Amino acid sequence: MYKDKKVFILGMARSGYEVAKLLRKYTDKILITDCKPQNEEHVKELQALGIQYVLTDKPEEILDDSFEIMVKNPGVNYRKPCVQKAKKLKIPVVNEVEVTYNLLPENVKIIAITGSNGKTTTTTLIYELLRHAGKKVHLGGNVGIPASKVLEEIKKGDILVLEISSHQLQDFINFRPHIAIMTNLSEVHLDFFETYENYKSYKKRIFDNQTEDDIAILNYDDSDVLEVSKKIKAQKLYFSTNEVQDIYLSDGKIYYHNREVITTDEIRLKGKHNYENAMCAIAAVKQFNVTNEVIKEVLNSFCGVEHRLEFVTKINDRSFYNDSKATNVKSTIIAVSSFKDPIILLLGGLDRGHSFEELTPYLNNVKQIICYGETKNRIKEYADKIGIDCIVLDTLEEATKGAYNLSSEGDIILLSPACASWDQYDSFEDRGEDFKRIINELNQ
Repeated sequence: MYKDKKVFILGMARSGYEVAKLLRKYTDKILITDCKPQNEEHVKELQALGIQYVLTDKPEEILDDSFEIMVKNPGVNYRKPCVQKAKKLKIPVVNEVEVTYNLLPENVKIIAITGSNGKTTTTTLIYELLRHAGKKVHLGGNVGIPASKVLEEIKKGDILVLEISSHQLQDFINFRPHIAIMTNLSEVHLDFFETYENYKSYKKRIFDNQTEDDIAILNYDDSDVLEVSKKIKAQKLYFSTNEVQDIYLSDGKIYYHNREVITTDEIRLKGKHNYENAMCAIAAVKQFNVTNEVIKEVLNSFCGVEHRLEFVTKINDRSFYNDSKATNVKSTIIAVSSFKDPIILLLGGLDRGHSFEELTPYLNNVKQIICYGETKNRIKEYADKIGIDCIVLDTLEEATKGAYNLSSEGDIILLSPACASWDQYDSFEDRGEDFKRIINELNQ
């Protein structure tokens, strides 16, 4: 499919770097661009492979009709001039997951997870459950591992578990998961998609290529999930914390097809949202005959994913939690609702113009907000309006040290920014790693 094609890769980062190396096995006509300087070692590696690298903020001036495909980084908006030019030139625009899908060996079973929140935990749980059950399984996608990076490890008949973001769903053509999961939907990424209706329409794409032979695992308690999945072709499996469905929570127990699988006391991760994630994972792995014994073993020991309500350390009886993956208000609601002790909340990051009002009913335990980054002034206005003490600083380092200096014994110092990281960091992972670095310095 890609043999001898002339390829334009728009945006490097991890996914562009990995897909460039993958496509080099099929063609020597590859150009990759980015508007920001990239890892020098990666650039040298690509150049040594004969891949042309161009640092430019006007990639549309390079793109012409000689290119046969554009591989777009999911973070690049469709409204960018280069993407619009590709459409006018009728150059197909895809992403590295679509490229990887088209190069998979035969009979690979794909489990794809999307939703506004809970994707990473659900994806990782499914992978761990299948791995512990002895299945030949691989992990990739929006969890931070480009699918193209793991392609060469995948063999015929293996299982591939992928977290799929709304940004990635924009650029799919052939992608078809055997099992598609939608955890929930809420109004996020509206700076990118402009309206909630647009956002939902892209989320729905995860089901578009499925057939009657495939499975969709859906949140029965979420009216928007029910709406977008109304006319899909796949067999539907519903999960619910409120009533009896295919998999459901009742009286502290999770049931699958009315048979008890596990009690919530046996699940290490607590909270309704984590029980929903567990139900998604159980419903998925039951399609591969994973036993209740394996499910109990994994869920009893699984303590979460990095940067998602991750306990970092305790210093002088102050507990630090890294929830850098909370890039929207709904995620921060989940975080602050998970604690009963007093919280000093670190908020801030890229200003997408979104409201923080939805947080208000959940801030009873928040004694202080420390805000930083592009959104700091808007957060300060919001905090003043609802009567929570708020300090404005510039960087995450200043905010973290300020939180520690102002804290008391027994406090929770929680980074759950409710904003994307891109004003000061390349990714939420980089933000979370820096938060942990700062904490380690405090602990020395």
